[in-house]
Amino acid sequence: MLINFFHGLRDAGVPVTTRELLDLLEGMKQRVVFGSVDEFYYFSRTCMVKDEKYFDRFDRAFGLHFKDLEALDDVIEAMIPDDWLRSEFLKNLSEEEKAKIESLGGLEKLIEEFKKRLEEQEKRHEGGNKWIGTGGTSPFGQEGYHPEGIRVGPNGRNKKAVKVWEKRDFKNLDDSVELGTRNIKVAMRRLRKFARTGAADELDLDDTISSTARNAGLLDIKMVPERHNAVKVLLFFDVGGSMDPHVRVCEELFSAARTEFKHMEYFYFHNFLYESVWKNNIRRHNERMPLLDILHKYSHDYKVIFVGDASMSPYEILQPGGSVEHWNEESGEVWMRRLQEVYDKVIWINPVPEEEWQYTQSVGITHKLLEGKMFPLTLKGLEEGMGYLSK
Repeated sequence: MLINFFHGLRDAGVPVTTRELLDLLEGMKQRVVFGSVDEFYYFSRTCMVKDEKYFDRFDRAFGLHFKDLEALDDVIEAMIPDDWLRSEFLKNLSEEEKAKIESLGGLEKLIEEFKKRLEEQEKRHEGGNKWIGTGGTSPFGQEGYHPEGIRVGPNGRNKKAVKVWEKRDFKNLDDSVELGTRNIKVAMRRLRKFARTGAADELDLDDTISSTARNAGLLDIKMVPERHNAVKVLLFFDVGGSMDPHVRVCEELFSAARTEFKHMEYFYFHNFLYESVWKNNIRRHNERMPLLDILHKYSHDYKVIFVGDASMSPYEILQPGGSVEHWNEESGEVWMRRLQEVYDKVIWINPVPEEEWQYTQSVGITHKLLEGKMFPLTLKGLEEGMGYLSK
């Protein structure tokens, strides 16, 4: 059953290997979990999934593979299908318990009687000594007592793992969908280079232990500056026009970036990069910053991220005077190449689905200018972009 589950995960796009399967089998052998589908769900996910972006795919594969175990009679058929499993069940019984089972006609008779009563019973039953229910002395039920009984329901609490996997709490983490702020943060964490800066306000546990030991047990507390992501980022957002439908996701990206990057500067542009950018959209025509000043002010170790749909007339990129807002003496292509001469790592994040890029000529031109470093605004795209910047 687990071999088929393993192949089901692969078919669902979860990158599992034989090593993960062996870990799961070893855990089952050691009885890390036993008798609870809920516990098996969490344990198997822990063994088989190494990246949270695959949690939703795991849930779908798990539900597809184990959906037939929802009904109680299906559980019995699955749990006691073969002679070896029945033998394993009997191994865990004392001689006295085996004798009591024989008093009901043996294990086969017990299972047969269980199924018969399950078919006859029409409602929930609590207490008593015959029907399948709770708190009674019937051989079949839960939270009751009978020495020769079969428990109905895992852990005596009537839980079902289907409540977990069918909720699919992680569906927004799938790398094929657009992102929310939390998911963008997860993706951006690939672009990290930690350094300790500022005042010493964080406990250095290792140094504290070592210093205390050197002082013959006299406590010597050591503090260090808090660790921050030391990566430096220049973030350029395209605003207005065809970008209006993407405002929400750009706001989420901006919010996530401000949290993740301690050293980040942001600027706005329209359609493509020219000789100036701005920081306040309300005063965009009066308070512009020359791009040359930015190239001189921020050192070459900054990582540059453009966010825009790159959808415009090709003339706006390739020709002087191509801008729709002002007369640009030099083309956008010239200014982009100047920026690339200063900064080694430059990427473009495009909120338009990647399969639609081929229909817009300007997207192809921008993609070529960025030497292929254009990524879609999905979890997978952001991870790939951050992976490139972190190299």
